[in-house]
Amino acid sequence: MTEISLEALKQRLTLMEDAEIIDRETTDGLRLTFIYLGTLIDQERLNESILDPLVRSFQSSVEKSLTTAKISSLSNLAQAFQYLLKGSVLIHDSSSGRWNAIMLPNSLGRSIETSETETIMFGPKDSFSEQLEQNILLIRRRLPLTALKTERYSVGSLTQTTVVLMYIDGLINPEFVAVAKKKLSSIDFDMFLDSSHVAAFMEDHYHSIFPQYLQTDRPDSCAYALGIGKLVILVNNTPFALIAPITLFHLFQSPEDYINRWLVASFLRPLRYLSFLLSITIIPLYVALTTHHYQMLPLQILYVIIESRSKLPLSPFWEALIILITLEIIKEASLRMPTKTSQTLGVIGGIVIGQAAVEAGFASKVLIVLAGISAISTFLVPNYLVTKSSLLLQFIFLILASYLGVPGILLGLVAMFAHLNGLTSLNQPYLAPVSPFYWRDWVDLFVRGPLHAMRNRPEALRPLNKYRMNRRSK
Repeated sequence: MTEISLEALKQRLTLMEDAEIIDRETTDGLRLTFIYLGTLIDQERLNESILDPLVRSFQSSVEKSLTTAKISSLSNLAQAFQYLLKGSVLIHDSSSGRWNAIMLPNSLGRSIETSETETIMFGPKDSFSEQLEQNILLIRRRLPLTALKTERYSVGSLTQTTVVLMYIDGLINPEFVAVAKKKLSSIDFDMFLDSSHVAAFMEDHYHSIFPQYLQTDRPDSCAYALGIGKLVILVNNTPFALIAPITLFHLFQSPEDYINRWLVASFLRPLRYLSFLLSITIIPLYVALTTHHYQMLPLQILYVIIESRSKLPLSPFWEALIILITLEIIKEASLRMPTKTSQTLGVIGGIVIGQAAVEAGFASKVLIVLAGISAISTFLVPNYLVTKSSLLLQFIFLILASYLGVPGILLGLVAMFAHLNGLTSLNQPYLAPVSPFYWRDWVDLFVRGPLHAMRNRPEALRPLNKYRMNRRSK
């Protein structure tokens, strides 16, 4: 290890305009050198808590002068730069030759705001921000436990991104923690600017279109996940946390499920599964029936479709393909534009272009209605990543329907569920508790049972403490 020297530090800090090197002498004659990056540290705290007390001190060392500060002793040059780049001020005592570091990170950042990706009518409104320590605080407020462990890792050779692994010791299955630690320790990449980058290196099946880590910006969702035996991964400079292990069914659950009355939540949850299936199959089904199985349609519906398509020059497949691509262009454009403009774009895209497409003879009225139902159905799924996955599935099913008809759609569904059955999240089955079968977990699966009935934590997670209630109160 290279020893720390003032010359070596100055050489590495060349052409860094925010680098500051200042000398001070204390009242007792102690000569100190302070080195820091002005953009990374809190200058006000530096003056009030470090410089002023030290200069007025009569003590013989930094440690004795700053008894309330957390001082880290430095032993080599690499360690000194590591502290410097994370918002520390380095202090060199010329009389003793010792180097110390005190963390003074700049707390610049946005305040706690309402979640924009997982909005709910009732319940907690706060969401994560880009500040890691603040995100840990939001979870610790909800789980004031000494058993709530936080382990830090650094990933990315360029970004040196701090990643925090959180879990409740004595509750979570140790196997999950061991797998997560192994995956985090083995990450070898240069840049991590978002939690999704970390998830990409920790997923068991990175070619799959289905997410294997749940991304959320809600602290209450993370606290709930920790409380039932999952782990949470926080990434510095990103407002989204990762939750694992998950199953397909977790992606259809909303935080509001546990706030609504259980009968209402039990009605809404199956509606989301149905909406997902509708979003990926309703247009392919239209193409299959009008191309291969029109004789299966009731006569009245067949008349409507024939009348609607009588002047169209395109086949049902090309008609559906053009409308779906146009719809996705409008959706992507509305996401990239300012909020007020995107609303106008939605109206223009949905009404004006849709009506114009019908009148110009590019699409039938029936298909426009089905495209609208399909688009709205995707928004019932709470997870944004699943919504994007459904888009790709819709195109695959459309191609199968155009060549094979309804059997093609069924073949696609069988292949999709076979793929889901082979997926894992943190080495745990993706379709649990359906496959493998855990009947006790069905109380919070397709429906949401009353909280009083959820006495046990999910059996599929195999927690060390499986009871959520005091057993004597049963």
